[in-house]
Amino acid sequence: MANKTTAPNPEHTRTGMNPGTLAAAFGDNLNFVIGRPLELSSAEQRYQALAQSVRDRLMQRWVKQVELQNRPEIRDVAYLSAEFLVGPHLGNTLLNLGITESARAAMSELGLDLEALIGLEEEPGLGNGGLGRLAACYLDSLATLGYPATGYGIRYEFGIFDQIIRDGWQSEVTDKWLRHGNVWEIARPEFAQVVK
Repeated sequence: MANKTTAPNPEHTRTGMNPGTLAAAFGDNLNFVIGRPLELSSAEQRYQALAQSVRDRLMQRWVKQVELQNRPEIRDVAYLSAEFLVGPHLGNTLLNLGITESARAAMSELGLDLEALIGLEEEPGLGNGGLGRLAACYLDSLATLGYPATGYGIRYEFGIFDQIIRDGWQSEVTDKWLRHGNVWEIARPEFAQVVK
């Protein structure tokens, strides 16, 4: 009987972590989710495609965690806060997944600069100070320690406000952090509550 050798199982485009797979996922998201070829895409569209590609790599973990949390013997922490000052997601998620260098190589392969794309992300307008940062740190610590936890808060359509100088005077304008959407959130309208 002849020896059979099997080819290595290629990484799945949605979950693979190597540079080639990340580059392919980026291209797929740019074409099929954003609807633009690379050469005709804007910097914002490229950010969206990369963020979607990185988010895809979180979803297997997310689904496993949801399954775990729904087992009757499992207890989980529900953390309620009026604000969560989480900061930008893309760079932090790349770091937590251990794929920053893979993403850098993938973007370089396409002639793009990872740091420039990371810099395009709008900071989520979900808080403005110490308590919001503390709430985010608690959740980050719980996740790092492997404790099942969910943060519940208010999804502000506009952040607090941005300050600008107009005609020599300080002026406040709304923080339109959602003007390009938020690739990191999963809409769950069945759980939403309107706050008046």
